[in-house]
Amino acid sequence: MKFYITTPIYYPSGDAHLGHCYTTVAADAMSRYKLMRGFEVMFLTGTDEHGQKIANAAKNHNLQPKEYVDKIVEKFKNLWKILDINYNKFIRTTDSFHIQSVQKIFNSLYKNGDIYKGKYEDWYCMPCESFFSDSKLINNKCPDCGREVVKQSEEAYFFKLSKYADKILKLYKNNPNFIQPESRKNEMIQFIESGLEDLCVSRTNFTWGIPVTFDAEHVVYVWIDALSNYITALGYGTDNSVNFEKFWPADVHIVGKEIVRFHAIIWPAMLMALGLKTPDRVYGHGWLLFGDGNKMSKSRGNVVDPFVLCERYGSDAIRYFLLREITFGSDGFFSNEALVNRINYDLANDLGNLLSRASTLAVKFLGISENAAQMVSNTEIESIDLELINLAKNLPVLYEKEMENLKFSLALDKIWELISACNKYINSTEPWNLGKDPQKINRISTILYNIFESLRIISILLSPFMPRTSKLIQNQLGINILNCTWNSLIWGNLNLNTKINKSDAIFPRIDTKKELQELEDLFISNKKDTNIDENININDFSKINLISVKIINCEIVKKSKKLLKLTVFDGKKDRIILSGIANYYTPEELINKHVIIISNLAPVIMCGIKSEGMILAGENPDSSVKVVFTEDLLPGSVIR
Repeated sequence: MKFYITTPIYYPSGDAHLGHCYTTVAADAMSRYKLMRGFEVMFLTGTDEHGQKIANAAKNHNLQPKEYVDKIVEKFKNLWKILDINYNKFIRTTDSFHIQSVQKIFNSLYKNGDIYKGKYEDWYCMPCESFFSDSKLINNKCPDCGREVVKQSEEAYFFKLSKYADKILKLYKNNPNFIQPESRKNEMIQFIESGLEDLCVSRTNFTWGIPVTFDAEHVVYVWIDALSNYITALGYGTDNSVNFEKFWPADVHIVGKEIVRFHAIIWPAMLMALGLKTPDRVYGHGWLLFGDGNKMSKSRGNVVDPFVLCERYGSDAIRYFLLREITFGSDGFFSNEALVNRINYDLANDLGNLLSRASTLAVKFLGISENAAQMVSNTEIESIDLELINLAKNLPVLYEKEMENLKFSLALDKIWELISACNKYINSTEPWNLGKDPQKINRISTILYNIFESLRIISILLSPFMPRTSKLIQNQLGINILNCTWNSLIWGNLNLNTKINKSDAIFPRIDTKKELQELEDLFISNKKDTNIDENININDFSKINLISVKIINCEIVKKSKKLLKLTVFDGKKDRIILSGIANYYTPEELINKHVIIISNLAPVIMCGIKSEGMILAGENPDSSVKVVFTEDLLPGSVIR
């Protein structure tokens, strides 16, 4: 059995944000679920690196386009590693095999008569890299992003998209699940019935793209370049097409709703023209919105830094929030308060508290050491037990139904129903009172067995969403992780001889009021770093106070994985500075060193600590960070 799932290939004009994470985490959860079911999975993600917008961004940074995207792509990959994104292949449209395959695809379409040369004159949206006719504009602006458009005219090659309108409508009719959710399909039908126009597939007013082999003035435009990645990544158009033969057609393309049209109209038309099968399903999920209803995007300046969130709360908490808080397919809102509440109520109060309570009770009444226990019985079954057991037995079937339809929040709801039932079961059976009677030890063991067996099942079903937490629970239960498969979900697979390890809180509760204030302070601090590429004059620069200081003490911030707390002497007084360099320096390496700081930066509070300044450091091309040391300058020396 095979399963091929893809995300869009992301446009690396800037760093990844939480919106990118949403799509990718969803695809990863589905991929992990299918792996658990025994499928051979191909999970593809990557980056779309050509186009005028990339060329302009690179120019603004005084870099060549490839140099510019290389740095951003590395950050995407680092983020996917932090979020435990378990992709099989990461494609870049600058990969040589992709370039060669796209040129072959373009040539084939041209030779077959599906591409012809003409002249284009219409409204162009630079951020979306799309042309629109007058009838498609909304209030004279881009219908996709709402931004300004400009009139452009140039010679171009066109794909005969209009030729395939009837065939695409027939595809929808014969394959009712081709577009999901259903509302997206209705939008596509209306768009086609309003009249499909042929598609511009080459450009001449920029050169950062794949050259058209038979016309040197043209580069292949985004549609054929980017959309083809789903087959070029499998080896289509190369001598090594084994994966293409095995995995195509894709089982599901997961995309944001704003690009459903490209995947549900342009992409199947291209495939039909190439004589290839169309994908089984295109799933267009909703947007991640802020409280003001605006979509999360770099251009709006409302991006939430996923690196910061993962550092503060752990990647599993972020994965859980994204897929539990929002009904997949619909728009959903992000707020710091909603995130903290999910962590406190669901992860700390419900799941974490259940594991901690049960393991503590086991050690107290069935302990074989100060931190471990072993059950002795699971035979004294009562009616209250059967209610919990039946819920656990039925859970995999209910969960499977929701996962197969990409209803991630509903699948998590089913898991949490069992978690809640387990907490209620402990309260109702009161093993702490039973422990007063030595004759009740077998009954206590049976109660705890039912809890731990439920937790074992929970941990397996939770693994696509929260892989680290799943393994942690399984370690606490003394279970071999390799044995935690779909087929092991049968009730009663937990061995009585399993050693239960005492658990600390896996998700400590957060002081909500304090945390929200810290996040607000952090947001204000980060906001001041925007527009750093804009030119400044000497008067702007003179506002920055750069001085040399001596580091007299340094320690790791306990609440953070990357922050160091430095006490520095600036020639007049000591001050505290927090710096995110814990991954690159130990405290011992920095004590007594002289460094440069920005001394007049507005103070910020992070992890409950007030930071007064910023250390000067640089980032190498390999993303490593080096602090600028100034041993020849005394503390308080001004940098001019």
